[in-house]
Amino acid sequence: MNRSKEDYLPSDPSLVNLLKQITDEELMQRVALQDRDAFAVLLDRHVDGLHTYLYRLCHDRFETEDLVQETFFRIWDKAKTWKSGKVRFSTWLYRIGYHHYIDVVRRYKPEDKERNVDNEDGALTIESETNRQDHSALLNSLIHELPERQRTALVLCHIQGWSNAEAATVLDVSTEALESLLARARRALRKKLRSHLVELDP
Repeated sequence: MNRSKEDYLPSDPSLVNLLKQITDEELMQRVALQDRDAFAVLLDRHVDGLHTYLYRLCHDRFETEDLVQETFFRIWDKAKTWKSGKVRFSTWLYRIGYHHYIDVVRRYKPEDKERNVDNEDGALTIESETNRQDHSALLNSLIHELPERQRTALVLCHIQGWSNAEAATVLDVSTEALESLLARARRALRKKLRSHLVELDP
């Protein structure tokens, strides 16, 4: 059945203000009982962070919107399976988002590359941006070139500010394996940056 975000809009806006005062864990208990108002508060609380995280992974604005929407659909459908006290809600949310992203990547078709947001939106080139924007765009581009798991580890720990333990939970790996992914990601990123600087050197 096709769904849209309108299916999950709050039924009682006045109640939403009260629900904003309670924790994610308490909200999830309500969501497990199909409480749309609690779900609306959770969505509003976490949608921006999830959007930033997933965009860092796929680097495509349109794909990110789809990923975020489907991730929250899955949260609604899987609410009864979430166990309070076992893992933070935000960790569980990002884990679901990450696995959905991987599912999409596995179904990825080369011809879809034409949909890349940087091309469609006429993203500004290095020459037309300020230095700060140049560096940010370059870093985003180089991060996107990293292998999936290295990219995810780097985004979670160095951009989102998550602990190694939390990032390891999202990736379903040990903390030691996560640290290895981070080390390889940092080495690869430094190498890419040096290579890029050499190319720009007149």
